[in-house]
Amino acid sequence: MADDTSIFLGASRKPDDSYQRAENLLLQYGNRHGLVTGATGTGKTVSLQILAEGFSNAGVPVFCADIKGDLSGIAMMGTAQDFLVKRAEQVKLDPYDFQEFPVIFWDLFGEQGHPIRATVSEMGPLLLSRLMNLSEAQEGIMNIAFRIADEEGLLLLDLKDLQALLANIAERAEEIGARYGNVTKPSVGAIQRTLLVLEQQGATNFFGEPALRIADIMRTTRDGRGAISVLAADKLMMNPRLYATFLLWLMSELFEELPEVGDPDKPKLVFFFDEAHLLFDDAPKVLIDRVEQVVRLIRSKGVGVYFVTQNPLDIPETVLAQLGNRVQHALRAYTPREQKAVRTAAETFRPNPDFDCATVITQLGTGEALVSTLEAKGAPSMVQRTLIRPPSSRLGPITPDERRKLITESPVAGQYDQTIDRESAFEMLQKKAKAAQDAEAQAQQESGRWTIPGFGNDDPAPQPGGRRAPAPRPSNRQTVAEAAIKSVVRSVGSSVGRAIVRGILGSLARGR
Repeated sequence: MADDTSIFLGASRKPDDSYQRAENLLLQYGNRHGLVTGATGTGKTVSLQILAEGFSNAGVPVFCADIKGDLSGIAMMGTAQDFLVKRAEQVKLDPYDFQEFPVIFWDLFGEQGHPIRATVSEMGPLLLSRLMNLSEAQEGIMNIAFRIADEEGLLLLDLKDLQALLANIAERAEEIGARYGNVTKPSVGAIQRTLLVLEQQGATNFFGEPALRIADIMRTTRDGRGAISVLAADKLMMNPRLYATFLLWLMSELFEELPEVGDPDKPKLVFFFDEAHLLFDDAPKVLIDRVEQVVRLIRSKGVGVYFVTQNPLDIPETVLAQLGNRVQHALRAYTPREQKAVRTAAETFRPNPDFDCATVITQLGTGEALVSTLEAKGAPSMVQRTLIRPPSSRLGPITPDERRKLITESPVAGQYDQTIDRESAFEMLQKKAKAAQDAEAQAQQESGRWTIPGFGNDDPAPQPGGRRAPAPRPSNRQTVAEAAIKSVVRSVGSSVGRAIVRGILGSLARGR
């Protein structure tokens, strides 16, 4: 059974079909990352729920995404149901206690939880390019935009800041292109159109301030339990690229902000990435390399990353090799790809002589899984066919009224609800544009002044010694005012001249 150093996952099956051996996840290896896989309806969400419960009770904060709303029940106390009590007896979970867990609800759209925001600067050009699916040339322009913002002290906080900066770059394309390479207006326009699509999909709610403080997802309660941050992701899944980019950004922020701690007795934070395949779908190699780097190095920060997905083939091999704690639910093997997935999953486990792993994966019942965790010295345990324990919290979603009450009573209530819009690139560029317009208008007004000889100060100013300064050379260019005046003078002169000539000729004719 579980103790202060481990999390009880369930009981493994013996050859006689009895469940006797407890399967635990050692907390000291909780930051060695993990994988929870299985077909739809096989019990992945329950496995995620009991892992989150176990880490919370051990004082470890948890961050996880709630794709269908089922995970929200972790905030409420469970109730005794026949099938849950029976499962507890099968795995020898005695006593089977029910409890509620400290949960903070988050939502990028601010509808089912506290808003989560990040600034454009924090997101950076690489992740933004991934989010916007930019071409190589467009990604280059995005990098130039961030460089210009750094050089000119322009804060990039929200989407309108980035839109204003890109418009400014398009106006200065020739100047900037001479310094950093070709910047074309069509490419900038394509980026602007993509930003418009992001804006319509709700990204405006995500980019801005106040930005999420990492400390707020690493909270512990007064009784020593870790807070469970649950991200409402049902609506977010309508824009999977935003979902994947946000979670990658969050992992990157954790990696950059947290200090090195080596191998602690338990993780500082555990991060569950549900529907993990979305992170890698159509991702460029540079992004996959970034994920691999974060997964490999964030362990030393005390952060455990657990990927939850249907198929182990969804995870690149370079990342899969970093995942030491594994819970494999049933897989179906109807197609060649599914059969390959079964073989891949079987080959990643340390074999058990009591059964054929590839065969058992297709025979597992709901709530059963093949489990292998890291044992002493970090070596993987022999894979075991395990009946997963029942959760202590509610199985299933909470009601909207319960959610609203929990949000109101949250320890971060009121801290993120109101958007802050301080002076940044948008306002600064507007001021610069207005100042330039005012200066241009003033210059036009001054260059449009004219004088009549003998009136006003039209003589050159006297110089020392009584000499006058040479008169300025007349310019061939003329202002709109000068052109209008000359036109009027020419018209008046022509009409007067014609009248005088007609008068002279008329008098001559009469004298004959």
